[in-house]
Amino acid sequence: MNYTARYGLEFNPFLKNSKEILVDTKEHRETLFRLDYLAKTKGFGLLTGSPGRGKTTAIRAWSNSLNPSLYKVVYSSFSTLTANDFYRNLAMELGAQSAFRKPDNFRTIQEEISRLALEKRKTPVIIIDEANYINTAILNDLKILFNFEMDSKDRATILLAGLPSLNSTLRLGIHEPFRQRIVMNYDMGGLSKEEGRSYITDKLKGAGCLQPIFEENAVEAILNAADGTPRIINKFCNQSLLIGESHKVSSITTDIVMQAINDTEL
Repeated sequence: MNYTARYGLEFNPFLKNSKEILVDTKEHRETLFRLDYLAKTKGFGLLTGSPGRGKTTAIRAWSNSLNPSLYKVVYSSFSTLTANDFYRNLAMELGAQSAFRKPDNFRTIQEEISRLALEKRKTPVIIIDEANYINTAILNDLKILFNFEMDSKDRATILLAGLPSLNSTLRLGIHEPFRQRIVMNYDMGGLSKEEGRSYITDKLKGAGCLQPIFEENAVEAILNAADGTPRIINKFCNQSLLIGESHKVSSITTDIVMQAINDTEL
């Protein structure tokens, strides 16, 4: 697209499928610290946050940082899997042959986790994304599935990630036994104004742009409308660049940003 050349960009850093630029924010560092603690402690962890706050980005960065000789990372998403599919998928991702019946998959999963932990000296790290879709039966199953030596040992790290509604679900009395087993629970907040400015600047620098593209008031308008949510900041910045190109201007003004916000919020 022409706008990348117009604004001195090697690529558009605000698009999802472009090269990922990790921006070092206080929230991102805190999230990684909590996840590292979970990896070392083992057991159940919970990471929640509103849509677009960067949960998946943080989880990806964390899982990529884990030493593959010490950890076996498995990823599943409840938004695309039924309960039975989840157990079959988990068995296969752990490197075992999946079965048709749930009890057989349970046994296979437990045996494979024990084999990894005791023979291979690897900690299985099981990431369950979109966990706000999880139902009561599966939550009860998870408690049983990861019970080793009469619940005296944690041989795996299990991270449930999802929207804040997941916390509300787990506060129900029926889930009290499961909630008591959670060793890490963190809710990701939004970026501060200062972090939001750095986020935009660092994204542009990461794409090879050193010139100021967004006027100061334009950045302020983006941050006010995005309420600290990185995904929304990306949307507004991307749309602003498109409009700026269509107007053939070299800098993004507040008027352009307001038009971008109106366009993306329709």
